[in-house]
Parts: sequence; structure tokens; C-alpha cells
Amino acid sequence: MAYEPVIGIETHVELTTDSKMFCGCQVNFGSPPNTNVCPVCLGLPGALPVVNARAVEYAMTIGLALNCSIAEHSVFARKNYFYPDMPKNYQISQYDEPLCVEGHLDVEVGEETSRVGITRVHMEEDTGKSTHIGEGGRIQAASHSLLDFNRAGVPLMEVVSEPDIRSAEQARAFVSELRGAILRLGVSDAKLEEGSMRFDANVSLRPVGAEEFGTKVEVKNMNSLRSLQRALEYEIERQAALLDAGEAVVQETRHWDEEAGSTSGMRSKEEAFDYRYFPEPDLVPVAVDDEWRNRVAQSLPELPAQSRARYVAMGLEPTTAGLIARDVEAGAVFESAVAGGGEAQTVANWLTGEVTALLRKTETGLAASPIDGAALAALAGMVADRSLSASAAKEVLAGVAAGEGSPEEVATARDLIQVSDSASLEPVIDEVLAANPEALEKLRSGDGKVMGFLIGQVMRATGGKADPGAVSRIIELRVG
Repeated sequence: MAYEPVIGIETHVELTTDSKMFCGCQVNFGSPPNTNVCPVCLGLPGALPVVNARAVEYAMTIGLALNCSIAEHSVFARKNYFYPDMPKNYQISQYDEPLCVEGHLDVEVGEETSRVGITRVHMEEDTGKSTHIGEGGRIQAASHSLLDFNRAGVPLMEVVSEPDIRSAEQARAFVSELRGAILRLGVSDAKLEEGSMRFDANVSLRPVGAEEFGTKVEVKNMNSLRSLQRALEYEIERQAALLDAGEAVVQETRHWDEEAGSTSGMRSKEEAFDYRYFPEPDLVPVAVDDEWRNRVAQSLPELPAQSRARYVAMGLEPTTAGLIARDVEAGAVFESAVAGGGEAQTVANWLTGEVTALLRKTETGLAASPIDGAALAALAGMVADRSLSASAAKEVLAGVAAGEGSPEEVATARDLIQVSDSASLEPVIDEVLAANPEALEKLRSGDGKVMGFLIGQVMRATGGKADPGAVSRIIELRVG
């Protein structure tokens, strides 16, 4: 039987506020364990929470960027469950009255654009972090576990999508687009490797053409876009095999094992009633008036989808435009380079090609690299006016990345400036033609293949600095 996947994504985003959601403790990834803690985020008796207004504003920013309605009245709730890394034995979250509801995000896969509904964006606090000591870092094989409560209480937004996603590839595109928007908003660093952006997927199958949903499974522990796609592809195949064999899919939470390339059962899937939600008695409701909502709306930057459309209008290919639009640093360098006179497609090609490869090789981020918009514009200009050959330009780029100076300075210091003026080339070309009369005669008789040979001889004589195009034109004039 043919099945249709039905997928919804729950994305958790840690916000880059200075302090935690309900206390004044510092938010700082990488601090020594249990140094950014206080009675509030440790859940000590008598400690009372206070809402972080900046976190509320950041949540509104995400909601507005996702075309959500902002509630005038939203309420915090207690979500009751016990994990060792949750000091209060409940999490302050939102339940039936969240801050942001009923939005959407448009997603492109190939040439097809689809709309994924956003059920809600709600505020909550993060939990602490458990480190399991033992083989593989899994709790099942651990000899003991260590708890770090630095992350407990960090402002956390949960973005819940509608079950509108129909493939693993579309799920990856959705999370990529969402991450690009969050980075552009500047409300989170969205680092997957550090856990400041995490996602869970709910996936089920139903026969093609059916309207009723199948039994859903939640998949956790996917820490990259590639992991998300691989995990969903595996889970879709696993569920299809069960259904084809006449077996039932069990509603549960499953753990993705990146190394094994498979999911395994963790626990039965909880329902909302399992958490015994009730309004948080120590916090007043959040009230958002029109002035606050409008001020946040007016502060929204251009989002990746808007940038992508503008870049395509500038002449960029859609795929290249998408890569640059989703990367805040690349977008800033691209904009700067074009403003500095660089041709858009040329700059984009350098940025997504040689620059990306070089930074990956040196394990350097674009923001920390000397390669900026001015350097890319200058490099593109030098190639365009034939001051540099394409191969020399790559060498110059490496020199710029190594901190040797501007493209002009690197090209001069490495003696890579290409010779294209006739006055300098003509004497060399005349010597080459005189030394190769047979080749010259073949060229005159119409054998165009020897042109490459003659250009190569001139390049050798000039140490590779001659402009091949200029050499070809001068030789053609000599041949008559």
C-alpha cells in the first residue's frame, strides 16, 4: 500500500537574553557547571519568579515573523513531571493561553513552495543538563550522571507546527527556513551543536488519499538538519514496514541514534493530561497592548524569504539566493560587496563556492575571517578587469583569509597581477612567434588548435602573468 507521511515539528529555541526567564542569573553557554544559579532557578522554597520582559518581546518577534496573531492576554502554567535535571519538578510553560497563535511559514523544496501552519509559539523555561558518564553517553550504560543547572531557567520558545509536512526533505527545509528567520531576527544564536535550537518530530503514516491521521510517533535527539532528515526517512520506512505486515504502530517517543542510523523506543508518548497543567500561581498574566505589539512589528528586519526574492530579482539563481538569504553572515557580506561595486552573481558565486570551501577547510567562521564585503568586491573587480586570472584570484583569496592584507596588497606581494596591456605583451609574443615558425604557419593556414600552444608559450615566458585573452587577440592581429 502507498502511504503518505504526516509530520509536525516542535522546535525549541533558547533566547539570547542577558538573564534567565524568571530570575537575574546570567545566560552564558560554557560557564563552569552550576555557577549561573540562584534560589529561583534552583526551585528553592520561598523563591518567586519574575517574568523577563525582553524574553516576552523576543517571543513576540518570533511570532510576528511567523505571521502569528499576538494574544492580548496570555498565561503561564505549571507543566508537572519529574526529571532529575528539572529542579522544581515542574516546568513553567504555557498551555491553553499561549502568546502567539495561528501563523504560517512558507517553505521551498526545489521549485515548489508550500505553506506550513504554525499552531503556536509559546514561552517556557529550559531545564538543566544531565551528563551521563559511561559508554556512549547514554543513561542505560551510565555508571552515574552529573547535573548542571546553568541552563535551568534559560528563556525558551517552543514553535509548534501544524502536521502539514509531507516528506523528510520538506521537514528539513522547514527547519532550515525557521532557523534562518530566527538568526535574522537576532533573538537566538540557534546553534544546533550547542543545543540552543533543538527539534522533535511527530510522524505518522496514512494511506494516500485518506483524511484520518495514523498513530504518531515522536522522534528525539536529532541535532542537525541532516539528522532530522535521516531520522524521518528511517521512521517512515519503519512504520510502513509495520503497516504492510499488518502490525500496529505504537504511540511512543523514540530516540534517534546517529551512528546506528535508526530509532529505538524510549517511553510511551505522554498526553497533555499526563502533565496536570494548571495556571502558575506565582505569575500574573502577560498583557500585550497595541503600542507594544506595533513597536515590535515595526522593528522586524527583512526575513530570509524576502531577501531571497530580492536576490533573485538581482539576477541570482534561486538556489544560490536561498543559501545566502538563510545565512546572516553571508547575507551581510554579500550586501556589502554588491554595495561596493561587485557584480551580484559573481560575488554570490565566490561566496557560496571558494569562500565557503576555504572557511570549511580552515574551520573558520565568516564573521571571524578577514574576508569581508570590500575584499570580495575588490577581488571580483580585479578578475573582471583582468588584473587577476581565475586561478590567481583563488590564491589571492587564500592570502586575504590568512590576514595578508587586501586583495590588491596580496596580489602585489605575491606578484600575481596579470599583464594585459599590449605594450608589455607584444615584445614577448613576437619572440614566441619567431621561435615557433611552424606553429605560426599552421595558424595562418587555419589550424586553430595551435593557438592554445602559442598562448601557453607566452604564459610560460611571462611566468603565468599574461592575460590569455589579450594574448589571443594580439596573436590574431599578428596572423592577420
